[in-house]
Amino acid sequence: MGRPRLSLPEVREMMIYVSRKMIESKDLLTQADKAVGDGDHGVGMARGFENVLKIVEQKELSSVEQIFMATGLAIMTSVGGAAGAVFGTFFRGASKNLQGAEDLTPAILSRMLQGGLQAVKKLGKASLGDKTMIDALEPAAMESLNQTSADLDEALAAVAEAARRGLEKTKGMVAKIGKAKNLGERSLGYPDPGALSTYLILNFMKEFVASL
Repeated sequence: MGRPRLSLPEVREMMIYVSRKMIESKDLLTQADKAVGDGDHGVGMARGFENVLKIVEQKELSSVEQIFMATGLAIMTSVGGAAGAVFGTFFRGASKNLQGAEDLTPAILSRMLQGGLQAVKKLGKASLGDKTMIDALEPAAMESLNQTSADLDEALAAVAEAARRGLEKTKGMVAKIGKAKNLGERSLGYPDPGALSTYLILNFMKEFVASL
């Protein structure tokens, strides 16, 4: 049987799971960033999700909106540089579309991804093909529109797969924005670390729901 929705306590547990898995992914993200940047992405994301873990475990959060808003603020206040701004903005933008939702359904997931995508694009002015997190996030957000009547486990599987395909495409791109822009052609062949983090977050959400 598929899972049509997550209850509020389950959304909280999902973000705890995602946070722990992102902390475990520190070395993977560090290696990805060393290829195209200064290698600090893994440390920054781990620090950010350590803060998310602390806040989500300790604070009383009474809606899905509050959980994602708290996640965004936790990342924004603990991760330096572009990653903190971008991933903090993603979760804060995601939360603003949810207006007191008390569970997570495929339709709510889609609203979350659309809101996060719009917020990140507004902040960074990046587009598809610029070799940024947008290359994983936009395909995921678009795919979520096709999944609003599916079960949540199916929707997340499709969304994570769309993000993975977008991530793979970044290997063939020359960075047009951010730190990797200075590498020019030397950024070819390597995935974008922000796109990798985006895929991992969605894939860990998928893993959590599949495990229930």
